[in-house]
Amino acid sequence: MGKTYLNPSDLPNSSYDFIVVGAGNAGGVLAARLSENPEFRVLVIEAGLSDLGPDSDVLRIPLLAARTPGTKFDWDYETTPQPGLDGRVIPFPRGHVVGGSSNTNNMVYIRGPSEDFDRLARISGDDGWSWKNLQKYIKMNERHVRPWNDRNDDEDYDPAAHGNGPLQTSLVAEPSDFDRRVIEAAEQLKGQFRYNRDLNSGDCLGVGGGNVYHVHCWIHTTVGNGARSSSSTAFLNPALQSRDNIDLLLHSHVTRLVPIGGDSNDFRMVELTQDANAQRFILTASKEVILCAGAIGTPQILQLSGIGPKHVLERAGVTQLVDLPDIGRHLQDQPMVFFHWRVNATTLSTFLRDPANIGACMAEYNDSKTGFAAGAAFFNTMVLLRLPEDSAILKEESKDPAAGPNSAHFLIPTPHNPGQVAVPTEGDWISIAAVVQSPTSEGSVEIKTASAFDHPAIDPAYFSASFDMKTMVAAFKTIAKFFSAPVWEDYIAEAAPETAALTTDEAIEAYVRKYANTLKHPVATARISKAEETRGVVGPDLAVKKVKGVRVVDASVLPFAVAGFPQAQVYILAERAAALTKERWAK
Repeated sequence: MGKTYLNPSDLPNSSYDFIVVGAGNAGGVLAARLSENPEFRVLVIEAGLSDLGPDSDVLRIPLLAARTPGTKFDWDYETTPQPGLDGRVIPFPRGHVVGGSSNTNNMVYIRGPSEDFDRLARISGDDGWSWKNLQKYIKMNERHVRPWNDRNDDEDYDPAAHGNGPLQTSLVAEPSDFDRRVIEAAEQLKGQFRYNRDLNSGDCLGVGGGNVYHVHCWIHTTVGNGARSSSSTAFLNPALQSRDNIDLLLHSHVTRLVPIGGDSNDFRMVELTQDANAQRFILTASKEVILCAGAIGTPQILQLSGIGPKHVLERAGVTQLVDLPDIGRHLQDQPMVFFHWRVNATTLSTFLRDPANIGACMAEYNDSKTGFAAGAAFFNTMVLLRLPEDSAILKEESKDPAAGPNSAHFLIPTPHNPGQVAVPTEGDWISIAAVVQSPTSEGSVEIKTASAFDHPAIDPAYFSASFDMKTMVAAFKTIAKFFSAPVWEDYIAEAAPETAALTTDEAIEAYVRKYANTLKHPVATARISKAEETRGVVGPDLAVKKVKGVRVVDASVLPFAVAGFPQAQVYILAERAAALTKERWAK
């Protein structure tokens, strides 16, 4: 059995074959897969908390999925002031716990279109990243399970799109009247919207007769047996419980990677500590250091190590050792905003206002892990959309930012619950989100000081590119079109006052700047590129360029915002990365 340590001084060794930095989405998979080889000794370093400690029920109970931001399980990041959001500074939640954001996110599992992966293959120059060639890793990672009530959901998903892996995903246990109406609206608006049985099949949109079909589908969530299924529950914790060649170190910050031999480009030494003023420790990876610290943590660690753009490092008081200008650049995130309508039906808005309802749900869950708290509560369906091919918005772009003609520009999760500040506080309401899925705005992650305990400057640069705002405006108009279907006539009563006032593009834009927030999908701060290219941070094998012994496996390597949800894609990245690493070091 592997051991969990709370202090670096307690570690039995100062050297391991592999040191995995970050026990999150990718780190849990990497560590578990590498430890399958009994010859490998693996250490996982996690800055955050155990996912099995006090108050950790909030991580596992699906109903509580949205309650982790701002808690001890959150890094408590925030953005720089955003000109595109009227100068607002917004929270930027990331998981500060074993399992990382896979233990704190809203559990949506959508791999996205095959084109996303095929674009990754083109950009990296490695066909192994294509949708076709990743099928082995997709199937070994995830499996569909029925929801807590064992509802027969055979007609609602495609079994061929799912495998037999440790990660469990499921559909809604009890479809609502709202869900039924969403599906019926798609039928009534044929030619504009169509039903897609499974968004994880690689088919997310279809094009025919010159018209773009907008796709509706049920949402898979990472829930199994009435609880969240995460990188830790599915991969890391089982490995720790069954193997003695893997260790986990908690509450420890990696402050930098240190070159072996002073001026070497071999960075397989890891400096870490538990407090800004505490003792520093040095550990060595005989084979590789694998950074899985995420789109914020990974560029921060590399920059603190003297690897990155010179002007950023000098400003923070760090000596540049390796010139890699793209580290921390090209940050992309997907902005989201909610719109509200009053309805002639009972919705979660009323249900959630009464604490007694939550208490009853939790009592049932604690007794049997069943009921409302045992499944994803807030959205069951999703509509993925493209701008029309003759759209003036697309004509103004030099290149379509989506991965291909079957990839979404924006999406509409269709929850039926309150979703943001300014939601009405009385009556029954639905809140419909609009998300720019293929943004063109690019920002940055830059260290401000030489301390790992000072958060970096996180600038997603929301709406700095005009395409993103125009697409958000188009998204709102599409929502209005969707609600024009006959099935909504007896359901929709009226728009909330602020939503009703959105009668011009200028009004919609002002509303978006006032209320938009993050979907929490940062990517691209250590982008992949072809091996021979000077741009980018990692090559097709995810090894850091110009550096020996360091690999990056997390959302930072994704070159663009994805048309799926990043957690699903990162799981797949991690599976292949583990295979590549095993192959590299096979005896």
